[in-house]
Amino acid sequence: MATTLKAKAKSSVQFRKTRLDLSEDVRKSVVDILSQTLAATLDLKTQAKQAHWNVKGLNFFQLHELFDLLATELEGHIDLVAERITSLGATALGTARVAAEKSILPEYPLDAVDGMEHLIALTDRYAMYAAHLREAINSTDELGDADTADLYTEISRNIDMRLWFLEAHLTKKEDFAG
Repeated sequence: MATTLKAKAKSSVQFRKTRLDLSEDVRKSVVDILSQTLAATLDLKTQAKQAHWNVKGLNFFQLHELFDLLATELEGHIDLVAERITSLGATALGTARVAAEKSILPEYPLDAVDGMEHLIALTDRYAMYAAHLREAINSTDELGDADTADLYTEISRNIDMRLWFLEAHLTKKEDFAG
């Protein structure tokens, strides 16, 4: 599974010299993984905002606030990932166009209106993102970058908790079939 992530992530990022004791090959591999995460995190943030702006129906206020909280937390994760990329001597590529091109997440259902539609869409995407994070923990650890693996572990704990929050709203068995 870890090799799958390494094989999927490709980068054209320029590297600068650094005194960091990780080899350039390791740094390049880790940055490829981090860049894929940066794109997915940016994408997930905008999808949470899409839900925040457009949710209607029962529990509007609670869901509106929850979706905004999710987007705000993701902004913090974006900074952590981008800053790790730059600390490894690379350039963080975080534009909307790059995110759209490189994200592992499917497009958000733009016709979603009802709170349950948004909950299911975000739950599905949080689950995909959580799986990506666990794969990244393993991949970066195998590459010998414990610091990046630790960063992924920190983000993963938060995402798992928020996935639990989202799933707590799902009450029917069919809501869990992604």
